[in-house]
Parts: sequence; C-alpha cells; structure tokens
Amino acid sequence: MGGRATAGWRSTATYLSYRGMGAAMGRMPEPLSRAVAGGVARVLAWRGGDALAMNERHMARVLGSECPDGVRPDPALVRRWSRRTFTEYSRYWSDGARLPYVDEAGVRSRFRFERGEEHIRAAVARGQGVVMALPHVGSWEWGAAWLALEHIPMTAVVERLEPERLFQWFVAQRAAMGLTAVPLGDGSGPAILRALKEGAVTGLVSDRDLVGNGVEVEFFGERTTLPGGAAMLALRTGATLLPVVLYSGPGNWHTGVVHPPLNTTRTGPLRTDVARLTQELATCFEDFIRRHPEQWHLYQPNWPSDRP
Repeated sequence: MGGRATAGWRSTATYLSYRGMGAAMGRMPEPLSRAVAGGVARVLAWRGGDALAMNERHMARVLGSECPDGVRPDPALVRRWSRRTFTEYSRYWSDGARLPYVDEAGVRSRFRFERGEEHIRAAVARGQGVVMALPHVGSWEWGAAWLALEHIPMTAVVERLEPERLFQWFVAQRAAMGLTAVPLGDGSGPAILRALKEGAVTGLVSDRDLVGNGVEVEFFGERTTLPGGAAMLALRTGATLLPVVLYSGPGNWHTGVVHPPLNTTRTGPLRTDVARLTQELATCFEDFIRRHPEQWHLYQPNWPSDRP
C-alpha cells in the first residue's frame, strides 16, 4: 500500500508541476518566458551529460555531411552547435506552452510559409487525405494551429506522456486548438488510417524509429532505420505525401516549408515502394536539417552505432 500511495503522490505532483509551469509560462510576458526557459537550457548545456554527448554525435554527422570526403568537423565547432540546440529546444517548450493562450490574430501574425503552401491546399482539394511527414525541427504545433484556423484540422501521432493525467491534459489542450492527438501505439495506425479515408490531414514525425521496426535508409552518410508509416499510409490510401518542416524564426515568426508531393505511384511490390519513399523522405529531412541544424531536437540514439 505504501508503495502505491507514494507512486500516486509522485504522479500527482508531476502532473500539477507541469500543468502549473505550462500555465505560468503561457500567461507571463513572452520575453520573461523565453528567459526562464533559456536559462534552464544554458545550465543543462554547460553541465553536459548523456543528452549533450548523443546530440554531438548527431551534429557531427550533419556538419560532416558538408565536409569534403575524409574531413571531420572540428570537435569544438560541433560542441558549440550542439549546445545551441538546447537554447532552441527551450524556445520550442516556451512557444508550445504559450500556444494554447494565443488568440487567432496572434497565431496568424506569427506564422508564415516561405514556400509550398499551394501544395497543402492542392492536396486538401483532392479530397483523398494528406500525410505530412516531419522531422523533429522547430515547433510544428504552430503549423497545426494555423491549419485549424484555415478549417484544415490535423490529426497527429504523438508520444505518450507519463503520468496519464498529464497526457490527457496535453491532448485536451491540443483538441481546443483543433489538433487531434493520437497516442503512439497499437491503435495509432488504424486511427490515422480512418482519418485519411475521411480526407483528413495527418502529421507524422518521421525522423526517429521509436518502435524499432522501421525501413533501412541512408541518413547523413550512415545506414539506419526510419519509420515507414508515412510511406505505407500514403500508398495504401492514395493520400498525398508531403515532406514538411516548420522552423522557429526568423525573429518571433514560425516559418513553414513544404516540399512538393512525393510520387506515390506504385512501381513494384509494396515493400519496395515503401523503402523508396522512406529514402526520399530521409533525403528531404537531410536538406531541412542542414539548413538549421541547431533546431534539430534529437537527443536519443538514432543510428545503430549510437547504441552499445
């Protein structure tokens, strides 16, 4: 009984702490919210640890992919860029906490497309569903909020949070903004499939193989696996497959870039087509990430050589 009671109190404390911090950051002046989050990020970056070390491995791949063959990026440069990811990650959390408290005018005044908006509108007009495949870059939820204002609500697969009360609060907040959040798991595939068959827009963050059953690709010069779900869903439903990224900036803006739709015409066995499209997504993600590597929020192993 004592163990269960302690676990229950910890769960409640975690839920109340995160909910309280989210509400506080959402209501305090934006410069103060950014300053608080940035201060925590700078402390974590300078302390180092496993997250920084893993991110440095990823950053070395990104920066090294632009070096001549055989030339490795300077370790000091890699560390500086990696520490910058903590600052950008703090902005992601600050902006995400504030988003539920931003009105329609505020969202519209802070969001823009650099290019590719026409691809989204054309895909929606087709009426066969849209699969947006994204990397862990910037604050994609601002794009979802803008889509909802354009009467194009999104259904997205998200990682489940613990405790469950915290996750349900997160889901309810996103639902109020017009975003349907589906927890990653056995039921996420059928839920997304149903949404696509109804012509909906779906969002899949696809640059990390969380489940471990992904498709083998070449990603920043090294073999790894990435999720094949985006390609599989587009091929099975006839939905348009769009590589998308949403950068933080410039300034207070959130900037969307939409790649032209990938060719989902069947050319062979399903597995072969899924592999082809997943590799094309990996190549698009490389281009997205190289442009702003400091905004790539990835602190977990993502290549076989990252794991012991």
